[in-house]
Amino acid sequence: MPTLTKPTFRQLLLLAFVLAAALLSATSLRALSILEQTAVQSRSLSDAAVRQTEAVERLNERTQLFERSLRQFLVLDDASFLLRARQSHQDATEAVQWLAANAGGDAALATSLRDWTRLGETVGAALGRDLLRDRGLQATVFEQIVRLRSLNEQIAQESRHELERRNDALLDELDRERRNIAVMVAVAIGAAALIALALAGWLARPLAQIEAAIHRLGEGRLEAPIAVRRGPADLRRLGVQLDWLRLRLAELDADKARFVSHVSHELKTPLASLREGVALLEDEVPGVLNTGQREVVDILANNVAALQRQIEDLLRYHAMHFSARALVRVPIDLQALIASVIEAQRLQWQALALTVGVEGGAPAFDGDADKLGAVIGNLLSNAIRFSPRGGAIRFVLARTDGATMLDCIDQGPGVADADAARIFQPFVQGERQPGGARRGSGLGLSIVSEYLAAHGGRIVLLPSAKGAHFRIELPDESTETT
Repeated sequence: MPTLTKPTFRQLLLLAFVLAAALLSATSLRALSILEQTAVQSRSLSDAAVRQTEAVERLNERTQLFERSLRQFLVLDDASFLLRARQSHQDATEAVQWLAANAGGDAALATSLRDWTRLGETVGAALGRDLLRDRGLQATVFEQIVRLRSLNEQIAQESRHELERRNDALLDELDRERRNIAVMVAVAIGAAALIALALAGWLARPLAQIEAAIHRLGEGRLEAPIAVRRGPADLRRLGVQLDWLRLRLAELDADKARFVSHVSHELKTPLASLREGVALLEDEVPGVLNTGQREVVDILANNVAALQRQIEDLLRYHAMHFSARALVRVPIDLQALIASVIEAQRLQWQALALTVGVEGGAPAFDGDADKLGAVIGNLLSNAIRFSPRGGAIRFVLARTDGATMLDCIDQGPGVADADAARIFQPFVQGERQPGGARRGSGLGLSIVSEYLAAHGGRIVLLPSAKGAHFRIELPDESTETT
């Protein structure tokens, strides 16, 4: 056997799984990384928004407190109010500095913060005892405070705009990453599909070869060698093993054929001598026979004829058993086939004054006409043999989903319950035999079962109040399993 160095089916399957898992894992890890980064950015933006909002609110509060403390100082001439005003001014200035350092990305906001810083320095420089005596300076300071309040509103509005801009930027980034993840997932799925298609393409041809080889083996066509030339190493080894099985089956078939041929020859030769001897006795060649001798000769003649029939039935069953596996499928009109079989056995059923008919209908069926004809012929001859004089035999055709049904119904004694489970086995004869008729070989129904099994069908015995009711089920070729 040549060394097979190609990868095995297991190795290919494992490789495909690893590649697909690696692609999907990489995509998943990338998606998790992006989601983590987005979550971090979102938390950072949320914290910054909270701190920036707090700074803007603190700026407004300190500005209001500064103005109120300054007015109280001018009215009450209390230095503590001036100290409080200076502290409020310092807190407001620090809030502006924090906003300039942490939220100055927007140009308009940065400009407003610089304006506030310059104006705040001017106001801070004017805070002193001279402010009590200089009315003009007081008017100037409060005008500047009004401007500071206006700048506060402007800073608050521009701060909101800055937060909205940063939030929109984050959403845009998230949407861009979402599209990237979608592309990565699509690429991963496409790559996995390509890997699956490549593996399927690599395996399709050898699997089809193996399936065809098994089908040929099942039909008994053993002449063509089996070889799987492409594909994984283990499937090629399977092809080698199937070819070994083909050779072994061919040897067994040859051995069986030789055995049957030898047995038939060994049995027929002495049987022919017995028949010739009995014929000589019947013709009274050795001498005139008395009544007792004539009875003995009749017994011998009947048993020799029965033995010859048994041998011929056995040989015929052997030939049918092997021919059942080889089918020649053609479209068959089952109604016409049943009618031709009924016509071929007209003399037998007319001799018993039987009525034989076909009911129902079904579309054409793809099957082996000779073998299905033998099936119907066996059922009909069996029904004729067991039917009472003047009885009726019915064939009923019907169609169901995916199968064709054929019922054969007679008015004979039927099948005993004890025989129902084994009636389709070779050489089994039921206990209810017609009186005065020659007993059969018990092979007819087993041959029917063999031929139907080759078509993927079956025959069953259905319960019946009177007579025997056999049903044949023939599946469509597309639904058969080989």
